[in-house]
Amino acid sequence: MTAPTASTSLPPLQLLSAHKCHGGQVQFVRHLSSTTLTPMTFSVFIPPQAQAGPVPVLYFLSGLSCTAENFTTKAAAQKYCAQHGILLVAPDTSPRGAGVPTEDDSYDLGTGAGFYVNATEPPWAPRYRMYDYVTRELPALIAAHFPARADRASIFGHSMGGHGALICALKNPGKYQSVSAFAPICAPSLCPWGQKAFAAYLGTDRAAWAAYDASELLKSVAVQDVPGPILIDQGDADGFLKDQLHPQVLLDIAQQRGIAVDYRLHTGYDHGYYFITTFVEDHIAHHARALHR
Repeated sequence: MTAPTASTSLPPLQLLSAHKCHGGQVQFVRHLSSTTLTPMTFSVFIPPQAQAGPVPVLYFLSGLSCTAENFTTKAAAQKYCAQHGILLVAPDTSPRGAGVPTEDDSYDLGTGAGFYVNATEPPWAPRYRMYDYVTRELPALIAAHFPARADRASIFGHSMGGHGALICALKNPGKYQSVSAFAPICAPSLCPWGQKAFAAYLGTDRAAWAAYDASELLKSVAVQDVPGPILIDQGDADGFLKDQLHPQVLLDIAQQRGIAVDYRLHTGYDHGYYFITTFVEDHIAHHARALHR
């Protein structure tokens, strides 16, 4: 495996570290983002199959307070991506050092809490633009610098990142072959985390909130445009389930509209990475079926 290649039309990438893993390689990479106007870091697992040519790509979006390292080092996902020949990408959850005075004051707003939206309100705009970063800039970088098939991509995430994965898939018909989530924030407009973030990043207009709320998006998206079935795993011992996640709101809308959701509620599991590592094999197999179809 080699370091990221040079490109004349995109910003250069800095290889921070590389680690052999399951016959492939994990790389941590930094670049200056034209979207957030800050340095951004992401990880890439390049599976051994990429030595023979480009492979499908799977994006993972992490939850509140996480960096590009959390999922990469804790979820043990590389083994299954190596088995299925999938390039795995995990970006950071927000800009870092954007210069917003309050961005480090709390774990659920600002640094580590970009919520995968494009902020429109000062002082968060123009740097807090994680939606454009995840759906536009990052895929362009991956296609330009890594052995990835740009036409075969899927997305999944956890908690805030589960919210991000759902909205990215629902707002971009045809871009992702499949979508899944671990304990996603399903109706951010209705929960304290989402209300705090949306009010700060998007202002008081709830129509702007609805554009980044998976449950609201599910009300109007064309059924044939949903990359289904949507796979959602949730633990019933998750301390955030009742007040923050609201999966039943999304499930009720999906049922009304005839949208397939494979919702699996697991006894005794909480919100953390022990839960994710238990079911990550299922999620990667779910995406592999769609990516290799």
